[in-house]
Amino acid sequence: NGSSRFYEHAPARFGMTPSQLKGGGQSTRIRYEVATSWLGKVLIGATEVGICAILFGGRERPLVNELRTRFPSAVIERAQSGSEYQKWIRHALETIKAPAGAHHLPLDVSGTAFQESVWRALQAIPPGQTASYGDIARAIGKPKAVRAVAQACAANPTAVAIPCHRVVKSDGSLGGYRWGIDRKRQLLEAEVAS
Repeated sequence: NGSSRFYEHAPARFGMTPSQLKGGGQSTRIRYEVATSWLGKVLIGATEVGICAILFGGRERPLVNELRTRFPSAVIERAQSGSEYQKWIRHALETIKAPAGAHHLPLDVSGTAFQESVWRALQAIPPGQTASYGDIARAIGKPKAVRAVAQACAANPTAVAIPCHRVVKSDGSLGGYRWGIDRKRQLLEAEVAS
């Protein structure tokens, strides 16, 4: 149950090791693309292992700056047409259109042991359904960690692929969302409609 044991299995979990993330993406090459989706501008970043960032925003430059801030030691370049990165980026864009396919994206993200346990629990919420922060806390065996669950949701670097938009307050109201409450509402409405 200890964190060190959890980290021993890091490569089998999401991809990027905690030391790579802590080192700002050192020895990592990230290719990205910025596109316009039905939810506004979206930046999708990928390493050789998988998607490391799906970020929503209003303009391209702040999105690229956010990626560079998260991975200050990585080599970050726009994806070349026809590359493996482009295939993953296209797949991620399709996932934004139809979030039910999100679990098929290869991910290369890392967080604390707690964050990753929350992110796994989020991926178990079916499209069109929601769970409360308390539900997630109980699901990971930490029933009193409701606030920490909310913080782990806010730290999620891959919108839609790790569906933090499916987590709501205990009274059913939407709560917060890193990329704006309107996007959260739109995502949920689109999932219910499909």
